[in-house]
Amino acid sequence: MAALDALAFDPWDPAFVADPYPAYAELRDQGRVRYFEPTDQWLVAHHADVSALLRDRRLGRTYQHRFTHEEFGRTAPPPEHEPFHTLNDHGMLDLEPPDHTRIRRLVSKAFTPRTVERLRPYVTRLADDLVSALVDAGGGDLLKDVAEPLPVAVIAEMLGIPESDRAPLRPWSADICGMYELNPPEETAARAVRASVEFSDYLRGLIAERRKNPGDDLISGLIAAHDEGDRLTEQEMISTCVLLLNAGHEATVNSTVNGWWALFRHPDQLAALRADHSLVPTAVEELMRYDTPLQLFERWVLDEIEIDGRVIPRGAEIAMLFGSANHDPAVFTDPSRLDLTRRDNPHISFSAGIHYCIGAPLARIELAASMTALLEKAPTLRLAAEPQRKPNFVIRGLEGLAVEVGR
Repeated sequence: MAALDALAFDPWDPAFVADPYPAYAELRDQGRVRYFEPTDQWLVAHHADVSALLRDRRLGRTYQHRFTHEEFGRTAPPPEHEPFHTLNDHGMLDLEPPDHTRIRRLVSKAFTPRTVERLRPYVTRLADDLVSALVDAGGGDLLKDVAEPLPVAVIAEMLGIPESDRAPLRPWSADICGMYELNPPEETAARAVRASVEFSDYLRGLIAERRKNPGDDLISGLIAAHDEGDRLTEQEMISTCVLLLNAGHEATVNSTVNGWWALFRHPDQLAALRADHSLVPTAVEELMRYDTPLQLFERWVLDEIEIDGRVIPRGAEIAMLFGSANHDPAVFTDPSRLDLTRRDNPHISFSAGIHYCIGAPLARIELAASMTALLEKAPTLRLAAEPQRKPNFVIRGLEGLAVEVGR
């Protein structure tokens, strides 16, 4: 088994986390697939391979619909982690057909183009209000003042979570998402378990309330669908709501701050955007490609596959490097260059195949709304301090983004 050059890929090295893209180029040059012993994963770095494997039904987000842990050659998670895995494993992102198909069909009713388009005025108004408050204060933290509250409020509104209950949502989400990093330490697992229990208990109570007093929200809709024959267990409802909140804002939050940090480092592109706001749609896509919010996505090998002459056995795990795929020169002209006018931009930041991000249209509306509001209301927005990048590799973001608004 050919091991990976240790210098090319080190997700625990702060220098690599700060800028993994040069190492990705090294990795792509080494071939189409490489084994990475520290995580017992096969790394796939080329766009064509990542795109194809996301659609390959010989791979799955789970294996438990076909195999026991023992049959698959894997060890069951520790019993003390059970609350996290119960929550995670019943969400559609970690399910395969037919359960995935059943749940996604129900949830997709809330994300039809018409339904999402009806949210546009609300999203625009909320973005305007958040940016206006930032401007009135003369600046602040773009992460905490705009990037976080916008998508959290939108998905909480869709779910029907009262405003008075929303404060713990982001901390719960952050603690749960810590488990998606590579080889998370035990303290991270403990926080994820605690958040899983607290979030699940809260939603169980909210679901009981909606059963008695249904509203015009997604939770009420899922309850109604269940009562009409589209069976959804209470655990599936809870897991679906948590997934929608986590996935419904993590990428948007990190795309916003990663994107503005990139713009501040490319003043020519920022100037072009300020001069022509019609660039916002292509800017949103290019910024998601340029500094990808989700760097790695995992799949289990359910049936033996072959990549570049190398057989990957059943029971192995594939790690698809979205950030590398989005910088593959075989697909993107001059990929290391930020180009807000880039039209040919088949980035895979929203994944592909049956697990393509169901909230992608809403995320695009949110990203465009906050960007437009900042361009219009804060045309002199500037960086106030060098940001600190989060130590995470898989979910790529900043600790904060301090900005100032000139008078």
